[in-house]
Amino acid sequence: MATYAFISLGGKQYRVLEGEKLLVDRVGTDEGKTFHPDVLLTGGDGNVNLSPRMQVTAKVVGHVRGEKVRIGKRRPKSGYRRQTGFRSALTQIEIQSIGASSSKRTATPKEAPTEAPEKEAPAAAQPPRDYADYTVADIAEKSKRWRLEQVEAALEFERANANRKGAIAALEATIAAKQEKEG
Repeated sequence: MATYAFISLGGKQYRVLEGEKLLVDRVGTDEGKTFHPDVLLTGGDGNVNLSPRMQVTAKVVGHVRGEKVRIGKRRPKSGYRRQTGFRSALTQIEIQSIGASSSKRTATPKEAPTEAPEKEAPAAAQPPRDYADYTVADIAEKSKRWRLEQVEAALEFERANANRKGAIAALEATIAAKQEKEG
């Protein structure tokens, strides 16, 4: 079991232990949520692993601001003086576990077979190939030729991922037109 790890966050590297609290550059995760930083190295008990397959779990304790840094400019004999300040955006994190991914990987395959029959039905209805690369104009034009299942799948994808208003409106209009033809 690894007792320490080196992680990379915001272009900086930190040596961390379980239960340790760190002040790092601002992370895009909300307070109270967990995330998994990149693991560079793990070690403990005299062993060092340069290519770890372990995961470090970190919890965001809070977002804070650093101390104010004063920056002053002045030119002699001219009376020119300027003063500005800067406070860095920081996040306080707590390392919850090191090496927890091996147990999660074994738990995921056991849960997957129980949910597999439910997920097989939506797998047939997928948005068209390369849908993510389409522009809103492409979607409005090409969606008229798609099957109803593909249009509905594209609408789900759009709401979950891209959430472009024009594309959602075009897909909803296409669904309404196709339902009027059928009904």
